[in-house]
Amino acid sequence: MTSLRVPNRQGHFGPFGGAFVPETVMGALTELERAYATARRDVRFRRELDTLLRRYAGRPTPLYFAKRLSRALGRVRVYLKREDLLHTGAHKINNSLGQALLAVRMGKQRLIAETGAGQHGVATATVAALFGLACEVFMGEEDMRRQALNVVRMRLLGARVTPVRSGTKTLKDACSEAIRHWVTTVRTSHYCIGSVVGPHPYPLLVREFQSVIGREARRQLLDTEGRLPDLLVACVGGGSNAIGLFHPFAGDRRVEMIGVEAGGTSLRPGHHAATLVAGRPGVLHGTRSLLLQDRWGQVLSTASIAAGLDYPGVGPEHAYYQLTKRARYACVSDAQAVRGAQLLARTEGIIPALEPAHAIAYLERLAPTLKRGALIILGLSGRGDKDVETIAQRVYGTNSRHV
Repeated sequence: MTSLRVPNRQGHFGPFGGAFVPETVMGALTELERAYATARRDVRFRRELDTLLRRYAGRPTPLYFAKRLSRALGRVRVYLKREDLLHTGAHKINNSLGQALLAVRMGKQRLIAETGAGQHGVATATVAALFGLACEVFMGEEDMRRQALNVVRMRLLGARVTPVRSGTKTLKDACSEAIRHWVTTVRTSHYCIGSVVGPHPYPLLVREFQSVIGREARRQLLDTEGRLPDLLVACVGGGSNAIGLFHPFAGDRRVEMIGVEAGGTSLRPGHHAATLVAGRPGVLHGTRSLLLQDRWGQVLSTASIAAGLDYPGVGPEHAYYQLTKRARYACVSDAQAVRGAQLLARTEGIIPALEPAHAIAYLERLAPTLKRGALIILGLSGRGDKDVETIAQRVYGTNSRHV
């Protein structure tokens, strides 16, 4: 197997990664790479970020033994890494805090972000308010409709939410618009990418800020069970919460890792967002990875009940993990994801976001095939407040006010 000490200096994860961007952006990427290289060696930077993660965001998050869920699944013992308990309601705040600190060090006055489910937009708007920075969030018009609560939250925090009306009006188009805007404002703005996608150094940068998830989970399980898990399971859109959980275990060959993508309504083109299951190599938003494309290389439309998974690409490190067989990837349908959300709600009193509900649904399918007593950590990347309307429409055929 190829070494997992990736990426290399050019940002390549084997054949994936790199930076494929206009020359006008290369200077900003070089500036960011140098700023991070200096910051990661700076004790004051690390101490300030650690303090913010603990006192502001709410780390460490619990590693919770889901007793009734485990009993319902049978054979397995499931621990939930509770990123849903963080300030803003999801793992996105880990990365946004780190990038905001870098932006301040670089003398930037504005943060730009893209968002699908709205959680990264909320996290970026939150840290912008905390540091006194201006903030503009690009969001597909379709996602603004189905994630209206998070749009209100961003505006309340002082961010400008710019609707994107091109293409499918979802995350891919929001990313494209954010990049176009960044090209014209690189001197004053920092583009706070929310996942392990985009040109180098973003996949590395976001992975490092999110790896706090796996580092904590590793220590917590060793303290509780005295051993490492048999399996890690997490949802994958761009892939930041999954890489954050997976990366600290990447060298532990006995720990299996499974990422779960959005299977939508079927695996026909345009009806899902299962990039690792059905994608082919190509370049999207500045990086080479797997993406959903037709035979002429045109990016396909995607569909998912979970706005945060509705993306036709994936982080290059995930593509590399699949290529080297360090992790495997599967998908579940919209309907299965809703059932996964119901399962966790009714067994543990925890309403998950629809994104990690995909991982719960897959685990329900997988559990009967695992050895008895298998120890599992599931990344619960966000809470489900934002998805109540969507779930109500699917389960009860009406909105939440008329259930």
